[in-house]
Amino acid sequence: MSSMLAQPLKLKRPSALRVLAHLGLFVLGAVVALAGALVQPAWFPGGLLLALAGEAGLCLGAARALGSRAGAVAPAGGWMITVILLTASRPEGDFVFGTGASSYLFLLGGMAVAVICATLAPVRQPGGDGVRLGK
Repeated sequence: MSSMLAQPLKLKRPSALRVLAHLGLFVLGAVVALAGALVQPAWFPGGLLLALAGEAGLCLGAARALGSRAGAVAPAGGWMITVILLTASRPEGDFVFGTGASSYLFLLGGMAVAVICATLAPVRQPGGDGVRLGK
């Protein structure tokens, strides 16, 4: 009789619907980042809090909806890539973010919110009677 550690790990293929949901959440994370980048400098303390709350709500809601940490990571990835692309200046000199404290708080605070949401996301637990110790 072999132990569970000696058996090879069998990974399940994700369904097409699950992959589509993750891609949709990635795009939605990019949209939330763009909206937050425009709102946060408009009303400094309130806009910044609104933008970060929007990201937190999206990440936690996605994690709950999909029941996994990957649900929180997909919109967070879209958010981070979009914000990093928006920080780059163009050859014409145009840019979305200014050089104020608000922009840095949005960038660093958003990354912290993404990490916190991915950490707090629910983790799938195996089901059945054999998974509990002492049974």
